[in-house]
Amino acid sequence: MDDIFIVGVGMTPFGRYLDRSVTNLTEQAVKVALADAGLQHTDIGAIAFANATQGAIEGQFGIRGQVALANLPFDAVPIVNVENACASASTALQIAMMQVQTEQTRVALAIGAEKMCHPDTALSMDAFHGSWDRTQSDKTLERLAAMGAGVPTPPEELARESIRTVFMDIYAAYAKYHMDRFGTTQRQIAAVAAKNHQHSVENPLSQYQKPFTTEEVLASRLIAWPFTLPMCSPISDGAAAAIVCDGETVRQLGLSARAIKVRGCVLMNGGRREHWQIEQHISRRAALKCYEQAGVGPEDIDLVECHDATAFGEIQQSENLGFFDFGDGGPAAERGDTQLGGQIPFNPSGGLESKGHPIGATGLGQIHELVTQLRGEARSRQVAGARLALQENGGGLIGIEEAAVIVSVLEAP
Repeated sequence: MDDIFIVGVGMTPFGRYLDRSVTNLTEQAVKVALADAGLQHTDIGAIAFANATQGAIEGQFGIRGQVALANLPFDAVPIVNVENACASASTALQIAMMQVQTEQTRVALAIGAEKMCHPDTALSMDAFHGSWDRTQSDKTLERLAAMGAGVPTPPEELARESIRTVFMDIYAAYAKYHMDRFGTTQRQIAAVAAKNHQHSVENPLSQYQKPFTTEEVLASRLIAWPFTLPMCSPISDGAAAAIVCDGETVRQLGLSARAIKVRGCVLMNGGRREHWQIEQHISRRAALKCYEQAGVGPEDIDLVECHDATAFGEIQQSENLGFFDFGDGGPAAERGDTQLGGQIPFNPSGGLESKGHPIGATGLGQIHELVTQLRGEARSRQVAGARLALQENGGGLIGIEEAAVIVSVLEAP
């Protein structure tokens, strides 16, 4: 791909903000990103704005970006509105890069913003139902139930399960199949959650900054077996932004010292695979294509931010992305291979279950962390000597896998 660089990033702390709006969160993230790049509003020539739930929660179904950016001086700048479920923000970043690559502009801005917390919790929960095929919901639930049939929920746990979004049941089916086929354990999933909550203690932008032991994770309130509360991503508010430009512009503006090169970026749609065809998983196919595009392999990567809407997701993606053989992700996590200082650190930000998951902003939140790491600016959670980083961001459900996945590889200055 043509050389594209990320020259500025900005992010609000992720959290629960009943008194803030999508507009307010967006303005903060944009302001920080511009300051980080040392640029002005007038330098931006195109904008891609990502949001997934504002229509369902607030009734703002159209022109979300124009509304969110109305108070900022972008009057003549084209704005593209992007919705791709939990992969919306990463998709916006790819669109911003394409706007630069096709010479529509020299500098483009990608933004993801989400306001999911609402006094009516049921409204927030229902917003997730728009991210799968509602015409096939009964059939999909049957297929998911069949996936997890080999490891049924223990009868004594059924009464303990809590109110949750439909996606927690989807992820539970994935986990049960993995447990049945490979012997993955609830304790291994808990070890991932404990590790990520420990990472987030060092991240001032995380929604949660409370450490948990593996035993504390296992003893927490059950959501959907085998997941307890600390294993699950919360409903979150927040915004994140990134500014991209081409190599010539980087040099002309004197931004080379902190510019992060995008070595590869691949967006892929979910396929028609059966659940046992794990080697055809959308994330694996996207990763293989991205590695080829970037000219690297998993052995070259120094750290990963992956889509762990539950802690099991990190185990699954650590295998799909080629860092561990299928079935070895759980034992690797339990050994500490994916913690800071381990073989391949995953989610030093704290991951979605601790950093937070405002779904239309999540992908750019991951990018924010990787850019910070590759610049050597992550302080106490810094991955030593990080040169290459990988991002995996998935969204929605089609059939029995994610509807969309983006995998990107970034390189330090």
